[in-house]
Order: sequence, then structure tokens, then C-alpha cells
Amino acid sequence: MISSSHYTPEHEVFRTNVRRFIERECLPNRKAWQENCAPPHELWTRAGEAGLLCPKAAPRYGGAGGDLYHCMIIIEEQTRACFNELAFYLHSDIIAPYIELYGTEDQRTRYLPRMITGEFTAAIAMTEPSGGSDLQAMRTRAVREGGHYVLNGQKTFISNAQTADFILVAAKTDPSAGARGVSLLILETADAKGFALGRNLKKIGCKVQDTSELFFENVRIPAENLLGGVEGRGFYQLMQRLPEERLIMAMSAVVNMEAACDEAIAYCKDRRTFGKRIIDHQSARFTLAEAKTTTTVARAYLERCIDLFVEDRFDAEAGAMVKWWTTEKCCEVIDNCLQLFGGYGYMRETPIARRWTDARLGRIAGGTNEIMKDLIGRAL
Repeated sequence: MISSSHYTPEHEVFRTNVRRFIERECLPNRKAWQENCAPPHELWTRAGEAGLLCPKAAPRYGGAGGDLYHCMIIIEEQTRACFNELAFYLHSDIIAPYIELYGTEDQRTRYLPRMITGEFTAAIAMTEPSGGSDLQAMRTRAVREGGHYVLNGQKTFISNAQTADFILVAAKTDPSAGARGVSLLILETADAKGFALGRNLKKIGCKVQDTSELFFENVRIPAENLLGGVEGRGFYQLMQRLPEERLIMAMSAVVNMEAACDEAIAYCKDRRTFGKRIIDHQSARFTLAEAKTTTTVARAYLERCIDLFVEDRFDAEAGAMVKWWTTEKCCEVIDNCLQLFGGYGYMRETPIARRWTDARLGRIAGGTNEIMKDLIGRAL
């Protein structure tokens, strides 16, 4: 649970609504959505009706004018329910702010209201087959021809793409300019000639969240869909948004390890081996003691980072540190907790097994942890 001077009773009311939505709309459908490797599009409209989409968006666009805590409450409740694979955060907390902060007023009025209601779902396409975290090496090109940009290239590991109504695509508009030659374009997927949605990739975890390949062959995008209307600002925009994305990932990691720790303690108090409860074995108690200590330290660190963000003192270095450390510790804690479950921990239907596979993504997504350490090292 979030503990901060900035956290209010109103936030707690919102938490109750989020929890009810997950229990009513999501948990009964987990198996079907996992088999389909994607949630249905109507889930987004229901989430919009419940106020779960783009909670930070300004009221003039139909948003609630909320704050970071509303976003994190959704992440926290999804993770505690072992359903953090639903990528509401990607749509609401990553892509919507790109439109609101960097888009033209026409782009804001065209897309934000429909994102808030769930009529439009969104994806963002950065990663390419030839490179992941190295965004400056991207090969996708967008060339201006009259009133359009002609887009060519390929992207991979793109979440939400199977149901996305528009995709924010990172492309080189000036290959000779390095990072200053990257721009973001809004591609509406309906009837987009030359755009091909590739296969829904099969992952080891986060099975409800669809992940796709994208192909662009002479796709014509109206020039007014250049985010912000000025070329060459894409890399700056991406870098500005990454610290918050990494803080959100840290929240998911901390809640995931907390839930795993609680589940392991409950299991060890109930399960008996060699005539006594597992928790009565010293080795198990030591494992649980280490897990509890790590999660407590992680929570304190996370809360400090959240306060820094709210106070506008959270920078790229802080984002890199909290992201790599919490996701590493999350995998470590969950792995140790899973061991206490024995054979039951290896069964896919158990929450601890789902947490174990889902948590592994944290060390890769949002920039690999090796990249995080390099960013921190450069700032020393």
C-alpha cells in the first residue's frame, strides 16, 4: 500500500473502484484471454467507463485530472491480483502523456478523448529486430512527400498492437542527424495500406498482453500526424518519458515481490513436512526473513522515488537506479519464494508460478538492466 504525505483518502476510494473492476471484469476471464494471448477490445471500453484509462489526462479532454498515484493504484491492484499483464499503463501512463505533452492541440482533441473512453486503444513502436535499447540505431524511415510521410521498416515486441487503433511509431526522418533525426508519427491502423500486423508472439509470461511484429511498406501517414508538428524531436520526447515509465515498472516489481512474500508466508504456515509446518523449519524461516527484509527496503526506496517524482526532483539517473534494482530483487525474491512451494510452485495455475514468469520481463522491458547500469555509470 502506498504511504506518502501526497496520498489522500480520495486515492483510496479510487483504489476500491479499481479492485472491484479487476475482480468483476478481469479475473473471471483470465483463462480465455490467456488462450487468445490478448484481451478483447471491449475490455478497453469497459475500463474507460469505469475511469481506469488515462486518469491523469486533463478535464478539458475528458480526463479526471488525476496524478501519478491514480496510475500506480491501478498497477498495484492489478499486480496484487496477479493480473499486471493487462497493459492499461502502456495506454494510459506512457502513450497518452506523449499526446498531451508533445502533441499539437488538434492531435490532443482528436486522440485523448477517445483514449479516455477506450474507443481508441494505443501502442508505441520503438524496438526493432536489429536493436532493442539502442534507439539511435533504428532503421525505420519516414520520408516527407508532399502532405504525407512515407513509412518503411519493421518493429518487434510491440505490446497492445493486436487491438491498437493507432500506433505511435518512432522513425528516422533525417538519418544523417543521429538522435536529432528521430521523429514520432501517429499511424491509425484501420485501412492503413502497406501496414501489416505480424504474428502475436508467444512469450514465457504475461500471456494476456499481446506482443507483435509490425511491418511498414510505403505506408502513407498524413503530415499532420507528426507528433508535435516538428521533425527531429522524437528522441528527446522518448528520453523525457522514460524515467516515469521506469518508476511505474519499479512499482509493479515491488508489489509483485510483496505479494509473493505474503503468499509464501501463508503457504509455509499451512503446509506441513516432516511433522511440522514449513515455517517451523529454520531454513525456510531464514528464506522468508530475507524476502521480507528485501521487500521492506524496496518499498521504502520506491516511496522515496515516488515523492521525488511528485516534487519534480526525479531524474533519468534515479529512474535507472530504481528500475534495475527493484526488478532484479523482484526476480530474486520470487524465485526464493517459489522454492518454498516445492512442486506446487512449478504449476502454472498457481499465482507464485505466474508471478515468477511475469516478473522476468521487468529486467528487460523499459531498457535492459545492463543499460540502466551503464546510464548510471556515465553520470558518476
